[in-house]
Amino acid sequence: RPKSAGDTVKNPALGAMLRRVAKGGARAFYTGQTGRAITAAVADSTRSPTQLTAADLAAYKTVDRAAVCRPYRQYKVCGMGPPSSGATTVLQMLGMIERFDMKAMGPDSATSWHVIAEAMGLAYADREKYLGDPDFVSVPVAGMLDRQYLKSRSALISLTASLSKYEAGTPPGSQPRTAGVSSEVPATTHFVAADSAGNVASMTSTIEGPFGSQLVANGYFLNNELTDFTFAPVKDGAPVANAVAPGKRPLSSMSPTIVYDRKGRVVLAVGSAGGKRIIMHVMKSLVGYMDWGQSAQEAIALPNIYFAGPALLVEKGTMLGAMQRELAALGQMVVVTDMGSKLNAVERTPKGWRGAADPRSPGDALSE
Repeated sequence: RPKSAGDTVKNPALGAMLRRVAKGGARAFYTGQTGRAITAAVADSTRSPTQLTAADLAAYKTVDRAAVCRPYRQYKVCGMGPPSSGATTVLQMLGMIERFDMKAMGPDSATSWHVIAEAMGLAYADREKYLGDPDFVSVPVAGMLDRQYLKSRSALISLTASLSKYEAGTPPGSQPRTAGVSSEVPATTHFVAADSAGNVASMTSTIEGPFGSQLVANGYFLNNELTDFTFAPVKDGAPVANAVAPGKRPLSSMSPTIVYDRKGRVVLAVGSAGGKRIIMHVMKSLVGYMDWGQSAQEAIALPNIYFAGPALLVEKGTMLGAMQRELAALGQMVVVTDMGSKLNAVERTPKGWRGAADPRSPGDALSE
């Protein structure tokens, strides 16, 4: 029967797995009883059974990658580099809008949101064309964040009219590529945490789809990350950076972000769920905090905005929804719609750390 509010839910298989990993470390996850349960779940699936060998699982290794950082006004913003597209795309957008006086225009100006939307279109075009797993393809991160390159991309943004088409540029160090589109599915969680010792964490995790692959092993769902790849390896005669390959990690939109002040202190950590919209949820929050002087709670509560095909989506029931005509007058097809998000953040204040949770979804900010 369906569970009722107040029911106690027990998951002994998950508890046993966690005890094995606590005792044996990561190896106990990828091998032994835990590993065998994963391979069996995949091989014995009633739909699309697939061979995943014990050797495949045991050979998996995490890769420790350097953060991607860039200055923005008096701050330094850092995030997760490829194969995540979060930091690269967010930092590109910030680099493009930096020449505009976002503070003077403020959050109540349609022009502010127009500038953000234009930067979004240009940055996402670069994202689709150049980003993938750097262990398999050359990803021109330095070129995409090059000051002169971003200056040239920013020059395409007009305060009085929208671009009719958003095309990828040619960043320094880039190789011929063709844009590919993945089928990224929202099913993500995010948390941030800070402690009295000065440690700060911003972590995004996903299984892709509400129940991942809908296969269960050791009491948890197995993910369905294959949908993050672009399934066509070649398009218009050029290779696709995010094409599927054995051992390759797919492109994601995870955007766990940490912001530092001039003294090198962490002042904000933020992230979100939401598939490809994650990047924009984080982007508008950063602008709210760094340009508009808002608290983390106010910044994550700002309206959501995103491109979907030819249309600019703006959040229903917000000041952005009320700006539909003003934005449309700049040449956009504007659609007002529900746009949920699951942002959360922590910020440094004179009285210590303060948490913030998205008012659109379940979640809370706790301290102890």
